[in-house]
Amino acid sequence: MNWTSVINNPLLKELPFKIELDKWGKILMTPVNNTHGNLQFETGAKIRDALQDRGKIIMECSIQTSQGVKVAGVAWASDAFIAEHGFATPYLKAPEICVEIVSPSNSKGEMDEKIELYLAKGAQEVWIVTENGMTHYHSHEGEIEHSRLLV
Repeated sequence: MNWTSVINNPLLKELPFKIELDKWGKILMTPVNNTHGNLQFETGAKIRDALQDRGKIIMECSIQTSQGVKVAGVAWASDAFIAEHGFATPYLKAPEICVEIVSPSNSKGEMDEKIELYLAKGAQEVWIVTENGMTHYHSHEGEIEHSRLLV
């Protein structure tokens, strides 16, 4: 299965799950809750407010990785990124900031893998937001104390 067939499938459009594809084209579904949705919005608003009109916030941003299509809960793409890639679905390169909101069903290993995958696809930072709202920032150097892009 490819990403186009997933997003165009009428049976999958109304599911209350985050959908991704693994490297074999199998559908992965993660249940989400209202806390997850709120954290997703608040994180996007935080980035938008800090970076003003220098880019776009993308919720549920699909990115083709070496392990299939992964969907960052929130992403920030600079104006330059949008000028080059538009709103291609999925992106073949990751936007500058990719954010994962941790769900109860996510494991640490899964989050570590997503950090690596997004950075390998060109993200400058990957943020992991825990269920209690704590944010952990990662760059190619490893975990960093705070975002270097929100200045």
